[in-house]
Amino acid sequence: MPIERIQLADFGNLELLARQVVEGFITGLHKSPFHGFSVEFAEHRLYNTGESTRHIDWKLYGRTERMYTKKYEEETNLRCLFVIDSSSSMYFQEGNSSKFEFSVYAVASLMELLRRQRDAVGISFFSSQIDFMSEIKSSQRHHRELYDRMEERLINYDPKQKEKTSTAGALHEIAELTPKRSLVVLFTDLLDDPGQIDNIVEALQHLKHNKHEVVLFQVMDVKKELDLDFDNRPHELIDMETGERLKLNPLEIRKEYASRLKEHFQEIRMRCVNLHIDFIEVDVAQGFAPILQQYLVQRQKIH
Repeated sequence: MPIERIQLADFGNLELLARQVVEGFITGLHKSPFHGFSVEFAEHRLYNTGESTRHIDWKLYGRTERMYTKKYEEETNLRCLFVIDSSSSMYFQEGNSSKFEFSVYAVASLMELLRRQRDAVGISFFSSQIDFMSEIKSSQRHHRELYDRMEERLINYDPKQKEKTSTAGALHEIAELTPKRSLVVLFTDLLDDPGQIDNIVEALQHLKHNKHEVVLFQVMDVKKELDLDFDNRPHELIDMETGERLKLNPLEIRKEYASRLKEHFQEIRMRCVNLHIDFIEVDVAQGFAPILQQYLVQRQKIH
């Protein structure tokens, strides 16, 4: 089955879906796209027979007559926190997967890749506040608990519940709750209050100030949400986060709307680039697996 067509219904289990996706593109990865952050000395450990003698601390051997090797930070397992926007706008669905569904599939696949590297992972959901935040751990049991938590979120969505977005507040709190240096991977549509750009960027700076690496996947249904590609007739548009209704012909505002929204996203993207944050624009219509594969290959080349 082509990986771009994989859906949860084909497997009935998020963990099995993730394994299928990773098997589909892992052969194209020549080395790990995720790795430690530095080569700073971390600690000593006993030398094991057969290992390279390159990192033996001979001075310590002279004092103790026991061989120890130096362990460096880049040899330690990666810590990764996946942050998923679970506000109501993320559940918009018009012929494609919802943005939330896309994000969960992508996170599950990345988790599987990190599990194979024995890396520590965690997940967080946010809307107007942090709705859930797990520990960052590497155990098999922990991974399965995270898969269960994401599946539960997919299945139990209630469109009657209106969840607004407060990206800045959630990211500030996540920065405070994540003391150890980590890779923070954020999935959001960035459909926040336009006046919140400075606050969102400040929250991203907070994460960077705390030495985290940040990757931002901006997830959209480009055809419907960005291009307003609807039939040339009156429509009733409903704000999924507030329930506000607006009757209009999208064709009449399409050009101005698309121009302003693209300008809004472009400003955030440029400010992320200045902060050395990977900013990946995602169209859910393309499918999550090809987008992940392309990003991981590009990341390998850069790092």
